[in-house]
Amino acid sequence: MTTTLATPPDSSLQLVPIQSIRARFPALERKSGSKPVAYFDGPGGTQVPREVVEAMTDYLLNHNANTHWSYPTSVETDAAILRSRQALADFFNSSPSEVAFGNNMTTITFHVARALGRRLGPGDEIVVTELDHQANVAPWRALAKERGVTIRSVPFDTRTGELLWDKLEQVITNKTRVLAIGAASNALGTISPIREAAQLAHAKGALCFVDAVHFAAHAMIDVKEMDCDFLVCSPYKFYGPHTGVLYGRAEVMEELDVPKLDPASNAIPERMETGTQNHEGIVGAGAAVDFLASLSSGSTRRERLVAAMASLHARGELLLSRLWEGLSGIDGAQCFGPPPGRPRTSTVSFAVDGIPSAELAKSLAREGIFASNGNFYATTVVEQLGYAREGLMRAGCACYTTEEEVDRLIDVVKSTRAKISGTA
Repeated sequence: MTTTLATPPDSSLQLVPIQSIRARFPALERKSGSKPVAYFDGPGGTQVPREVVEAMTDYLLNHNANTHWSYPTSVETDAAILRSRQALADFFNSSPSEVAFGNNMTTITFHVARALGRRLGPGDEIVVTELDHQANVAPWRALAKERGVTIRSVPFDTRTGELLWDKLEQVITNKTRVLAIGAASNALGTISPIREAAQLAHAKGALCFVDAVHFAAHAMIDVKEMDCDFLVCSPYKFYGPHTGVLYGRAEVMEELDVPKLDPASNAIPERMETGTQNHEGIVGAGAAVDFLASLSSGSTRRERLVAAMASLHARGELLLSRLWEGLSGIDGAQCFGPPPGRPRTSTVSFAVDGIPSAELAKSLAREGIFASNGNFYATTVVEQLGYAREGLMRAGCACYTTEEEVDRLIDVVKSTRAKISGTA
């Protein structure tokens, strides 16, 4: 079972030129020695455009207050938060009342899991996958200890990096209460068919909780098309600040037995938000959505977002092919996950024989190429691939990544391998 992503004709022509995009990121002016820094660490957190920082600075300097009081800065804060809810609602294709904010995706997921767990017990089952980041596994596994819930796990094919669909179909039963699944693997880039998975869950009376943290930077989210009940993402993965966002289907959020303070609002979406929120982060999250929308044209923000994300995905596929082919051509190098042409993001995890990932990351950094290494909290994926000790390298292409930067990364990996093997 696979999924496809719609791309409009000549989508790359609808995107703002790459140099115009890059000019909006002050971080790209950084140099390592005489070399400009190339950021391939986007899967762990992208760089931030100037307008996002300016929006956050303006809020802190001119409007900073707590919410729901009658004086001007408080009223302005309420309005700023609402604007960001509306921006994220356009990003999700939802209602603003279905958008809640939190500290980060992990905290939000623990919060939702604890709320759902209050009505679960022995005999109930939750389905997770081996392809997922631990943030969409550990909060659900905690319910096994706290509530006696049974956790079922769906394996993935280590050769293709894709979920074993027949296993997913087998494990979802009338006992299933929640399916927790990732829209895209942060380690392998695999894009999974969320709509079909949600329909499997709903057919058995279960809810579908989607981790879209990695997906959100690479493809358009549509919660109506996905037919999910919850979806979480992190704006710092798509050019915003360190905060988290939750989509929750209105009728599900309204009935959720969520931990909250008695005086706090019981109306959605605020009933999901415990305590004073990170207002400047919320403002920045909305600004990140507006940044993405500014990369293409359309009569509404949603239309601009759809066009921009389709164009970014199409350009990302070209960069992915260049990166995959270049790395795969290096003696002793191996790329993991679906190959180009399969549903995936422009993120590649790879390993090079004889070079621990930490050493390779340092070699790249010395040449001004910043890329992450390790397990990326997708511990089961890395263990199944046999790299629990050494870890993997991960290179992610973002909206500001160029072909020249991809070639630089490939050249440094190639030269490092040659030095190790004695062929330099």
